[in-house]
Amino acid sequence: MQTTSTAASPTPSAEPVRRVGFVTHGKPAAIGDALERLKSIAAAAGVEVTDESPDLVVVLGGDGTMLRAFQRHLGERVPVYGINFGRVGFLASSRPEGMERDLGRVFEGGYVVYELPTVVARAGESEVTAVNDIVATSGTLGRMVELDWFIGDEEMGRVPCDGVICSTPSGSTAYNLSNGGPVLMWEIDAMAVTFVAPHSLDARPVVVPRSRRIEVVNATADVSLALLADGHRFADVAPGGTVAVRLGEERSLLATLPESTFVSRYLETFAS
Repeated sequence: MQTTSTAASPTPSAEPVRRVGFVTHGKPAAIGDALERLKSIAAAAGVEVTDESPDLVVVLGGDGTMLRAFQRHLGERVPVYGINFGRVGFLASSRPEGMERDLGRVFEGGYVVYELPTVVARAGESEVTAVNDIVATSGTLGRMVELDWFIGDEEMGRVPCDGVICSTPSGSTAYNLSNGGPVLMWEIDAMAVTFVAPHSLDARPVVVPRSRRIEVVNATADVSLALLADGHRFADVAPGGTVAVRLGEERSLLATLPESTFVSRYLETFAS
């Protein structure tokens, strides 16, 4: 299928699904017989279930499982469609009771694809791409850090805090949201920068476009920063060290039903 649009609007599927992969919840009991149901629906539609070069990946799980699927298929240009067997399931388009109906439509090509930006962090020789967010936090439990930060070459000041989050649109409804950061709609090609428990009244969240990078300097005298990509620690930044963060070229491809828009999912998940 063709998924060559910009982030401005979702791309309709160009053709029916012929090969489908799947990623399941880490706790098999959480999905019950859902995998067998998926296989039956696929068989009835003449769709091959395979891990080799799928046209589409179906997730049976919650947002954490969606994240794993995006990470697993990053760079492969494979859309990921979610059926929510988790707690929140903001990125999932379907509920378990609607599997047969919804997957029937999906396998016929009745879905759209949103291209979601990734975020890349570099610290020293370490570089990593994240789907949801890059977090720089105190490497010592209970200790505050002081961060000097820059947008491009412009200094934004020093912030005493517990850390900072640089999130993509998909990650903006996760850790970023719980810290009072801005929610970014799926069509926005930008990242949100949000400080965790800032000891300052002027440390406001900022939305940064693709054309600008973020640099964070550890200005703390005796505490290192722990760097996390999608919740996994990948590097430390010693006092005086720097981490640079920018939007990545790779994109996560989120498949949804046409009516399962960002606004409808937001209202159903967070406003009800």
